[in-house]
Amino acid sequence: MIKYGEMILLAVIMGTLSRLMILKVDYRQYPGYPHGYIVHLTLGFIASSLGALVFPALLEENYVAVTFLGAAAQQFRDIRNMERNFLSQLEDTELVPRGKAYIEGIAKVFESRNYLAMLTSFITAIGYYLFNMIGYQTLNVIGGVLIGGVIAYILYILMKDDSIGDIAKVRVIDLEFTGPNKSNITIENNVIMNVGLKESLESWEKSGLGIVIEPKDDNSRATLANIGQRQAIIHDVVTQLGVKLDLGVQDYTPLARLNLHSGRVYMIIIPMEPDRECIKEAVRTTPVLEGSRRKPLSTKAGRIAAD
Repeated sequence: MIKYGEMILLAVIMGTLSRLMILKVDYRQYPGYPHGYIVHLTLGFIASSLGALVFPALLEENYVAVTFLGAAAQQFRDIRNMERNFLSQLEDTELVPRGKAYIEGIAKVFESRNYLAMLTSFITAIGYYLFNMIGYQTLNVIGGVLIGGVIAYILYILMKDDSIGDIAKVRVIDLEFTGPNKSNITIENNVIMNVGLKESLESWEKSGLGIVIEPKDDNSRATLANIGQRQAIIHDVVTQLGVKLDLGVQDYTPLARLNLHSGRVYMIIIPMEPDRECIKEAVRTTPVLEGSRRKPLSTKAGRIAAD
């Protein structure tokens, strides 16, 4: 005899735990604690509850109950809109904005993680049922936990994004100063910015650093050429290491320029923490945005052109 109450409770717990395990406050400070935790854990619990109820409804041939999944999917899409609107409202308060591409990526991640909780609870219920059917009633809870945990781990791995370190090599170098009065900030003979004020120029000479991001292949080159991806790199570096910048002080604004011939991205910044290894790590761990990802090498024309 299947204990539906035990099955549903186990599935809800596993789904909620899977949402909790991937909910953390990192250097981006989002979601905020405790309000963001409460919102997303509550939504994860609701998603887990829906996933846990689906399998018992199918066993009882109550197919009408399954239609609630359609309403749930709509609610989760509204979550994406909520996150997008919230982060967009915060853009005006950021010295270095995230950019629309980064915001859209974050919003999509929070939507997809509710589906992860739902699928985990659904598979946990199936695992409980299978162990019960093959005669291991005393192990059905353990079986449900094992199968649900494996599925949650697999889904988490599949949902994990690449980072800049996976598609490019990163170097931190000294800035060069060329042109009249040495007012052009240059990296590898590429002029990034012209600084007219002597005080600002002295700050760049004293504390400024250059970052070279070299793509590993043509796919990486096309991805780094995306404006949203470059803005995300700048934002993450500034968030982790700080920047000597304030409202209205445009001369100290970090910039990222693209070399049209090599595909390299050259970035300049005056960081609060000028540790070069930490700067490289901050760039390497910046996520590759889903909306910025390009794969010209997967097409016939792109492969021929790259030869």
